[in-house]
Amino acid sequence: METISFARGIPAPECLPVEELADCARAALERDGRKVLSYGPGGGYPPLRALLGERHGVDPSRVLVTNGSLQGFVFLANRFAGERRFLVEAPTYDRPLKILRELGADVVAIPQDDDGLDVDALEDELGHGPALLYTIPTFQNPSGRTLTTERRRRVAELATEHDLLVYEDDPYGLVRFEGEARPSLLELAGGERVLYSSSFSKTIAPGVRVGYFVLPVELAAELEALAVSTYITPVLLGEATVYEFLRRGAFEPNLERVCVLLRERRDAMLGALESKLGGHASWSRPEGGYFLWLDLGVDTSELLGRAEQTGVTFIKGTDFFPPGQGGERSARLAFSFVSPDEIAEGIGRLAALVPAAARV
Repeated sequence: METISFARGIPAPECLPVEELADCARAALERDGRKVLSYGPGGGYPPLRALLGERHGVDPSRVLVTNGSLQGFVFLANRFAGERRFLVEAPTYDRPLKILRELGADVVAIPQDDDGLDVDALEDELGHGPALLYTIPTFQNPSGRTLTTERRRRVAELATEHDLLVYEDDPYGLVRFEGEARPSLLELAGGERVLYSSSFSKTIAPGVRVGYFVLPVELAAELEALAVSTYITPVLLGEATVYEFLRRGAFEPNLERVCVLLRERRDAMLGALESKLGGHASWSRPEGGYFLWLDLGVDTSELLGRAEQTGVTFIKGTDFFPPGQGGERSARLAFSFVSPDEIAEGIGRLAALVPAAARV
C-alpha cells in the first residue's frame, strides 16, 4: 500500500516550473557566469538584492539573501538567544522550536485562536524583560491561520511601546486563494522593530534555496559577516536564477498557477474532512498557504502510529509546541504535496481510525 503523506509541507512536483528555471539558469550563466560561479558578497547576488529592496521599498543594504530563510533564522537565533526571550505562537513551526531548544533559549508560547496570535496574552508577557516575537502571521505553519489586520496593528504598537523585536516570517503570504491581502507587520511598523523574512521555496521551488531578510542596516551588516564566516559565499547561481525568473516576469504567472493547483487541494481536503469527520472534529479553514490544523478527540501520537499502518502519515500536534505545552489532540495536515484523489482516500483512511467517526 502506497503511503499518502499529509506530513510534507512542500510543493507538489507539478507546481515546479522546471523548464522555465532551466532556461533562467542558462540565461544567468550566459549573462553573468564568471561572477555567479565564483565567490561573491555574503549579502547575496547584488541584482537580486536591489530588486527585493525595490519590492519592499528599502535600500538594498537592508536586504540579506540567505540559503533558505531557515538559515537566516539560525543566524538571528544565535544573535539574540542570550539577550532576549523568544515569544512564539502556540502552535508554531517545529524547526525553529528545535533550533531554540538546542541553543538553550528562553522560549514562551503565546496562544492563538482562529484570528491568529492572542495579542492580549502577548501584551501580558511583555513586562518580563526584552523579548523577540517570532510570528508567521499569514497562512501560518502549522495552523493555516491568518492574523487579522486589527491585531497586526496592535502588534506593531506593542513593538514600539515595549521595545519588542518582531520577527515576521512570511513564506506563504503570496499563496492566497481567496480574500483580501492584509498589510505586513513590516509595512505597519517598519524601521528598527520588524525583522522580515520570506522565501522562494513555496512560490518558485525549494531546491533553489533562496530566502531573504529585510533588516535594519546595522543588523543586516552584522548577519552578512556571520554568513561569510559560516559558508564563505552564498549559492550565487541559485540566486541569479531566481533573479532572472523575476526579471523576465515569470514569477506572477507561475504564482497564479501554483495558487490554482493548491486551492484545488485545499478544497479537496476541506470537503473530505466535512464528509468524513464533520461533527467529530474541528479544523482551520485557511484562505491560502500549505496547511490546516486538525483538532480531534483522540491522542494524535497514538493515532499516528495506527495511521502509518494504514498508509497515511501526518505531523502530530505536540511537535509544534514547547514540550508539555499542548497539541496532544491535534495534527498538522499538509495539502500541498498530494493530489485531490489522494487527499480523499487519505482522509477516509484517517477517519476510519477515529472511534466516533468510524461508528457513523
